[in-house]
Amino acid sequence: MQLVDNDTFLKQLAALFEKTKAQGSIWITHKRLTYDDEENTEMKTAEDVEDDKEYPCLLRVSVGTKEKFSTRVLSSELYSFHASYGALLKSSMTTLRKRDKKREKQRAEAAAAKKKKLSEAVVVNGPKRGNGRKKRQRQVKAAIKREEAIKAAEKREKEKEGKRKQAEIGA
Repeated sequence: MQLVDNDTFLKQLAALFEKTKAQGSIWITHKRLTYDDEENTEMKTAEDVEDDKEYPCLLRVSVGTKEKFSTRVLSSELYSFHASYGALLKSSMTTLRKRDKKREKQRAEAAAAKKKKLSEAVVVNGPKRGNGRKKRQRQVKAAIKREEAIKAAEKREKEKEGKRKQAEIGA
């Protein structure tokens, strides 16, 4: 993997985006660069403010095993680098596939149909004895199942509402 300066990195990345426009994947990783001589590589918490080292950001790009290059961005150059990097990403990612909203729409319609079905009452009619007795028994069982499903749905809605309230209080 070759380490290049920031301008070269952006130029090579733009060339890669052009090269893989029709087909291919580019893997970009960002991470905080740590030094090898450190014993503890964990991030310092807000309570441990005594760490005044500035860690650069390491950006790596790879296209499978063919091309790999990386750059170091110092914290003082980070804002200017991210401005040009963000503009490059925005201009290069125009060929992304759109989300499949058809499946999401089908799921929403199915959920709405299920909710509507739960709101409709099961009609139990027919004689208690004689012809049609089994049909009536099936209708009674269906009505009992529907009541249980309605109770379960109400319980889930209450739990969701409780979680929303807790999230609002915590935020």
